[in-house]
Amino acid sequence: MSNPVIDILAPKTNLRLKVGLYFGSYNPIHIGHLAIANYMVEFTDIDQLWFVVSPHNPHKKKNNLLDDYQRLEMVHRAVEGDDRLRASNIEFNLPKPSYTVDTLAYLKEQHPNYDFVIMMGSDNLESFHKWKNFETILENYGVVVYPRPGFDPSKVLVNHKNITIAADAPLMEISASFIRNAISEGKDVRHFLPPKTWEYLEEMNFYK
Repeated sequence: MSNPVIDILAPKTNLRLKVGLYFGSYNPIHIGHLAIANYMVEFTDIDQLWFVVSPHNPHKKKNNLLDDYQRLEMVHRAVEGDDRLRASNIEFNLPKPSYTVDTLAYLKEQHPNYDFVIMMGSDNLESFHKWKNFETILENYGVVVYPRPGFDPSKVLVNHKNITIAADAPLMEISASFIRNAISEGKDVRHFLPPKTWEYLEEMNFYK
């Protein structure tokens, strides 16, 4: 297994970067995730995007969730060679369950010269008020929202000064569960995944 690029090893510099944090289980990462990431680093003021791989919550059943480092490896292979994107294991060594507000505080301490913003789908924005200390997050960090099919901006806090709706971002309906189910049924879905991620899935016989 190759050595994943992780943000805790990112060099500390005086360069001020705007870093988008894209949280997810990435079980597996797919072309929908990468299309959104590509849009964010090219069409917004985000300089770099970190795919923050969420660790398995020890208080929940694992079901078909792959090992933390296997999912990190898939993300690493997906972004390899693109300096705009990173694979991050930052939450692996933080207390469980992981809360975004705690992860943000840790990252800000480690990288005081970085401006962190959260990326989320509009479906997550609708439940954002249920997050731990969501008011603190909104006051101190930007939130960039990409629309999901059926998004109704009138139902969420879109008027907050720190919330930006990326209205022109592509609508993605690909889901990791669709890919897992398709693989378990013997379907060839290689073009739904980054090539190196697909090769790793095949090599390891994941989801079969």
